Amino acid sequence: MFGFLSRWYRKLSLNGRRGTSGMENRGFHSSGSFDGQLYPSDDDDDELVDIAGATLDFSCTEDDPPLISGGLEECSSSSSSTSAAAATSSTMNGTIPTKLVDPVDDPLPGVGTYEDFNTIDWVREKSKDRDRHREITNKSRHSTMALLLSISDAFSGWLLMLLVGLKTGAIAGGIDIAAHWLTDMKEGVCLNGFWFNHEHCCWTSNETTFQERDRCPQWKSWAELVAGSSSGPFPYFINYMMYMFWALLFSFLAVSLVRAFAPYACGSGIPEIKTILSGFIIRGYLGKWTLIIKTITLVLAVSSGLSLGKEGPLVHVACCCANILCHLFPKYRKNEAKRREVLSAAAAVGVSVAFGAPIGGVLFSLEEVSYYFPLKTLWRSFFAALVAAFTLRSINPFGNSRLVLFYVEFHAPWHLVELAPFILLGIFGGLWGALFIKANIAWCKRRKSTRLGHYPVIEVLVVTAITGLLAFPNSYTRMSGAELISELFNDCSLLDSSQLCGYKSPTNTSGSVGNSLGDRAAGQGLYTALWQLALALLFKMLITVITFGMKVPSGLFIPSMAVGAIAGRLLGVGMEQLAYYNHDWFNGWCSPGADCITPGLYAMVGAAACLGGVTRMTVSLVVIMFELTGGLEYIVPLMAATMTSKWVADAFGKEGIYEAHIRLNGYPFLEPKEEFDHSSLAVDVMRPRRSDPALAVLTQESMTVEEVETLVESTHYSGFPVVVSQESQRLVGFVLRRDLLISIDNARKRQEGVVGASHVLFTDHTPAAVAPEAPPPLRLRGILDLSPFTVTDHTPMDITVDIFRKLGLRQCLVTHNGRLLGIITKKDILKHMAQMSNRDPESILFN
Repeated sequence: MFGFLSRWYRKLSLNGRRGTSGMENRGFHSSGSFDGQLYPSDDDDDELVDIAGATLDFSCTEDDPPLISGGLEECSSSSSSTSAAAATSSTMNGTIPTKLVDPVDDPLPGVGTYEDFNTIDWVREKSKDRDRHREITNKSRHSTMALLLSISDAFSGWLLMLLVGLKTGAIAGGIDIAAHWLTDMKEGVCLNGFWFNHEHCCWTSNETTFQERDRCPQWKSWAELVAGSSSGPFPYFINYMMYMFWALLFSFLAVSLVRAFAPYACGSGIPEIKTILSGFIIRGYLGKWTLIIKTITLVLAVSSGLSLGKEGPLVHVACCCANILCHLFPKYRKNEAKRREVLSAAAAVGVSVAFGAPIGGVLFSLEEVSYYFPLKTLWRSFFAALVAAFTLRSINPFGNSRLVLFYVEFHAPWHLVELAPFILLGIFGGLWGALFIKANIAWCKRRKSTRLGHYPVIEVLVVTAITGLLAFPNSYTRMSGAELISELFNDCSLLDSSQLCGYKSPTNTSGSVGNSLGDRAAGQGLYTALWQLALALLFKMLITVITFGMKVPSGLFIPSMAVGAIAGRLLGVGMEQLAYYNHDWFNGWCSPGADCITPGLYAMVGAAACLGGVTRMTVSLVVIMFELTGGLEYIVPLMAATMTSKWVADAFGKEGIYEAHIRLNGYPFLEPKEEFDHSSLAVDVMRPRRSDPALAVLTQESMTVEEVETLVESTHYSGFPVVVSQESQRLVGFVLRRDLLISIDNARKRQEGVVGASHVLFTDHTPAAVAPEAPPPLRLRGILDLSPFTVTDHTPMDITVDIFRKLGLRQCLVTHNGRLLGIITKKDILKHMAQMSNRDPESILFN
């Protein structure tokens, strides 16, 4: 795709220049208002880390060696860089160097890599991979060993997907088992072994009854252990206090571990994953410590009873696994674009193990997360999701020999008349989604702008205390989110003892099908359950707003589905009673005693509607829902509710919750779904503006090392255009600040004769103006991008934005008749789009 788009752009470029690559910068223009925000200063780092919750030290990373004042130092894992440096130094000995430094022939460690909080150059990375593949192919024709290496290189992607699926599936199974155990520990303990959860403890018991199937002598509540009784005010108080104690302990451990060891382990992770997949670099976000701490604290956060889920964080966990495993394969370790293909597949794996929905996971990655998703990635995503689902099924964390999380088995078909209430649920889901996004973003802004954000531990403990105090008295808020949804999806039968099945006894069962019953009149137990569900609905809607975004791992899928499932069950019971008492209203399709309405189906449709309203997912959501429940024949109600939910929510704002958090955090993300419908031109957006100083540029052969270093030190830009001369301003190419500094530093150390008066040459020849007795020049043509993307000053911005999106550009240069006028970066475009939408352009923090 990149090759086609590059050729297309070269043909249609308005100034006829060839486009191949260009690195985005933090600000390539001498505008004083840009320096403090575009350069990776301490303030900028603190602003990003404030999103994550602590201050980080980026002095050494796994992915590329940092540039420090003392020279180029490497992390211990960069053995290949060390050998390359040694090879370079071996060619530069002697009083008069026989070969000048040229990174084309002697690549330097660090050249071509990216700094933290910068965006990669997709076109350059894809070009590097094509060159690598071409070299491997050519060598394989002349050597058997090279042929075997070529086969190994081709197979490495599938092997990596296998490892990602196995590792993520195993971790997800462990998280499920541990979370179930700790959740039950809040209520009691198993006498046969404290490591058994409630269900496993009573599996082998022969003393359970049908009415109290979850009670057995081997499982004791805390009140039974302390007071010897399970009924009465005092045992109730003991259970209440123990529930609060464990909830506060789990949440305190979770937030403390995140704050102390891995600040990036908090939150959902999906907004940052989307930004990383678009090309942005956040060192440490997918590292080993983040994986370890996120896995542990996710179990603790879910077990604490907070209104959050594990599905979003599992996507983050899967991407951490993929990023770590990428270091085993040079093809993915050394190429940022190839690594992002693996991360796209890992996102599919995360959803696959979260819901037991491998196909839905692939579609989720394609629709919601990925920025670049070629067909090859689709196949590998499917394979990795399959491996992960098989691994999770082998572990069998739910103990029911099923992969799906909420298996349902409805006996009655749905009827055309029911489309009206299904669409009503879609409207509710859209309204709830729009309201939730606005409320949650407002709360997160308040957290960032007030003292509340300085005390994350206290905030988590207070929210946990409020949640526990209000949740314990209501059985539907006390149980975990997954257990609540499973209860709401359940279809009542003759064997059910749930309060939701508290109907009056039927006078006859002639209308029953199998183990199910026909519609019946609601009894006292059902009325009590409906009141509790109504209170649970209000509680979940309010508490989820302030919970999502705290400094603990927190997913949004299960809380959103729980809200929709409660609303759907309430509506389903209402429709059931309406059909029971008014058969004549339904045109004869609902006869007395027949099973006409299935409340559990309404809960399932409501869950999809609310999740769609919050995330704006459509196709992937429908597939996830029928994979999640096994209810394939109910795909039409799910589609109707999901589309209605999206249309209603889009009427109040086009952004889903993840896009809203990306914008809140100031990440440089060009949303593909956002239309650019303004008539501005490139000259209106480029820098410098008329009132700004002239553009900071380098000349191809007239500047000395000292002059270049002075220019670099006096600015904070990530790269500089190279022109023929200051007078002509004819564009030659573009050079990165990082590559420039590394090359000059290496030349001063290893090439004799390079001093401040040495000329810096971006040409192949030595200019005649250089005196013979002058110090040897420094040739840097090898680090020069000779074909940066350019547009003319009259190029419409909608075309420019489209080029940025499709090619993943960091910046493009603006010319007029071949003369350099200015530069447009991704941040300039985002600030311009924010200004056109009446938003604060200064909210864009990174480039």
